[in-house]
Amino acid sequence: MSIKEEFDHLMDKLKTERDEISLKLHLASLEAKQEFEEAEPKWNQLKSKGSEILDESVEISEEVIAKAKIIGEELKETYQRIAKRLAE
Repeated sequence: MSIKEEFDHLMDKLKTERDEISLKLHLASLEAKQEFEEAEPKWNQLKSKGSEILDESVEISEEVIAKAKIIGEELKETYQRIAKRLAE
């Protein structure tokens, strides 16, 4: 699996988790809502970079992709923490 394919898979997973959490937030605690709101700038940054990375016409370095994957992993952990709070 190429780096771009791995990143695309990560973006799909994050979008799904984000959408599920967003639906449950109206019942969430203030703490979970705040954590979600704090993660939104990272999501927007990653989404923007993701568009560039997945654009086949744009030459992107592996370093840029690696940094984007790190942000994605941080978001994944944040979304998992929020989802756990929502399940309690």
